[in-house]
Amino acid sequence: MKTELITILSRREIEKMRQAGRLAAKLLQHLEPLVKPGVSTLQLNDEAERWTQAHGAKSAPLGYKGFPKSICTSVNEVICHGIPHGKQILKEGDIINIDVTPIIDGYHGDTSKTFFVGTPSPKTRKLVEVTEKCLYLGIAEVKPGARIGDIGAAIQEYAEAQGFSVVRDFVGHGISNIFHTAPDIPHYGVRDKGKRLRAGMVFTIEPMINEGTYEVEMLNDGWTAVTRDRQLSAQFEHTLAVTEDGVEILTLPED
Repeated sequence: MKTELITILSRREIEKMRQAGRLAAKLLQHLEPLVKPGVSTLQLNDEAERWTQAHGAKSAPLGYKGFPKSICTSVNEVICHGIPHGKQILKEGDIINIDVTPIIDGYHGDTSKTFFVGTPSPKTRKLVEVTEKCLYLGIAEVKPGARIGDIGAAIQEYAEAQGFSVVRDFVGHGISNIFHTAPDIPHYGVRDKGKRLRAGMVFTIEPMINEGTYEVEMLNDGWTAVTRDRQLSAQFEHTLAVTEDGVEILTLPED
């Protein structure tokens, strides 16, 4: 259950978030070469779990509200929360979002990226590239005194201008030693609306951008969200800290 109170993290806590974020980024880097035709999403999950344990961390998704696996693997029309499975085999031309959240020293590093499986079609490439740009346009709005609506507006304006739609049903979220907390960060919205950002706030921005309608359908497993029209969806995610003069992306690998 999300709490309504927005927590302002101390410098010590943000350093812990930074460490968790770097580990999450390294995990995505580790998995990237494994994303190729013929690999199952369960193989990706199992390698992520092995790597996470080897680095002294835990996988936050595993067991979270009953989620059965260590990462989310969302292929093609799956918007988010896809469950890895041994019979789901990646094929040439697919896209897959891999969402990882290791916990280290009690704090969460939450990041995701959409990968190409082999060579994408031009239309698919455009969707993924637009989605990644949407993430960074949203990040560019983050600074003390800005409003949450500024983030969503920047994302929505660009995505819709490119002919795509923005998912409404799932949003970014506050994060710390709690996986999901206040504030919600919608990826659509109106400028100058919503709560003001303050230094020390930490949250994710994770736009989900669809080829067709933004409408969502939930599968019977209670987790997997797919596009209602079964067209493609892409997503990118970073965890961010509001600083005194702007923003720091916490889920970047160390140089």
